Amino acid sequence: MKLWQKDTAALKEVEVFTVGRDREFDLLLAPFDILGSIAHVTMLASVGLLTAAERDSLVSALREIYKTTDPAHSSPLTIHPEIEDIHSQVEHLLTQKLGDTGKKIHSARSRNDQVLVDVKLFLRNELEELVQSISSFFELLQTQSEKYKDHLFPGYTHLQLAMPSSFGLWFGAYAESLVDDLITIRSAYEVVNKNPLGSAAGYGSSFPIDRSLTTRLLGFETLNYNVVYAQMGRGKAERIVAQSLANVADTLAKLSMDACLYLNQNFGFISFPAELTTGSSIMPHKKNPDVFELIRSHGNRIKALPNEITLMTTNLPSGYHRDLQLLKEHLFPAFKTLKDCIRMASLMLGQIEIKKDILADEKYKYLFSVEEVNKLVNAGIPFRDAYQKVGRAIEAGQFTYDTRVEHSHEGSIGNLCTGEIKKLMDETLNSFPFPKVQAAVASLVKG
Repeated sequence: MKLWQKDTAALKEVEVFTVGRDREFDLLLAPFDILGSIAHVTMLASVGLLTAAERDSLVSALREIYKTTDPAHSSPLTIHPEIEDIHSQVEHLLTQKLGDTGKKIHSARSRNDQVLVDVKLFLRNELEELVQSISSFFELLQTQSEKYKDHLFPGYTHLQLAMPSSFGLWFGAYAESLVDDLITIRSAYEVVNKNPLGSAAGYGSSFPIDRSLTTRLLGFETLNYNVVYAQMGRGKAERIVAQSLANVADTLAKLSMDACLYLNQNFGFISFPAELTTGSSIMPHKKNPDVFELIRSHGNRIKALPNEITLMTTNLPSGYHRDLQLLKEHLFPAFKTLKDCIRMASLMLGQIEIKKDILADEKYKYLFSVEEVNKLVNAGIPFRDAYQKVGRAIEAGQFTYDTRVEHSHEGSIGNLCTGEIKKLMDETLNSFPFPKVQAAVASLVKG
């Protein structure tokens, strides 16, 4: 069954090509399609397009179907081979159970705005799950930052020895990076959390629908008011979400590259239990950082996602185009991949082993050149003169140094500002309207 089919069927080859992998990804949209339909039929009854009895029977049936969207259900929802998509499948089930009443569910909407609201509800839910994963990872990084704040190791610029750093700084840097990443996710969430339902095919409806009601019922913050823009927002919303994912992926990829370097024997700063690394088929001594290498690669692939979506939507005029269907194949799997990467990074960093007294090795002595310059400045010597004096001592092989490091300003080795960074994270986390959204969804599902 196809919502658009009348008397002439499409050629089979055309049908197979145009449907593509839609059924696969539509099952991910299934619970959200049903939530949208519950809100829609509730609104239809409020404006007199359905009777109260029809509304009640439809909502009851939709709630029963909703339960089957759980893969653990004894009879999980599937899309029949002869049915085109999840929207058709749900309408088919309703019609089987309720007869003509089931056929009324599509009044005052198009498959275009139905897909739009499904995608936005899906993205909203996925972003919430991602935020929870990031929050837990942030807590781990902060814990490790405090635990290892007194463990010094080399800092690098241009991959050359630069100045002393610490594992407190290293862990803390990635924790604070996640704060900014979460701010961009919050912006993406705000774009997603607008209701497109009621825009129909992109030009509205002659029915007297109440779009504000469906907005409240679905827990959206506001509407996409202009019906043409509601359709134009498809592709744009996905691109903005993809960019927010790419920011997190970039943080993970950079962290993973650091870990690969620091595990290398020429650095030797960190190690992991043997069960967290992999071996070689020929070299018995190998302990490879495969987890971090894969996180790095997955992260880099997700970083390409915004550009993929940009190119797939380039030069599309306003209105709906089938090109947009393919966005699901690129964006939807990225959420699971990113959450898996966060989970594995947490596993690795939770069991990391830090080498002690790394900077006691004389090969790192020039890390302390700036410290010696600063001591001379504190003694009253102008900075440029102090810099030249230490430089000449290094060139003459007469450089002497002290491995004690005393940094006290905000964000330095001796003052990590862990609490301040946590406050920034908490403020960002608390800015998400998750409780309101959860309450709205619960009301739709349970009544």
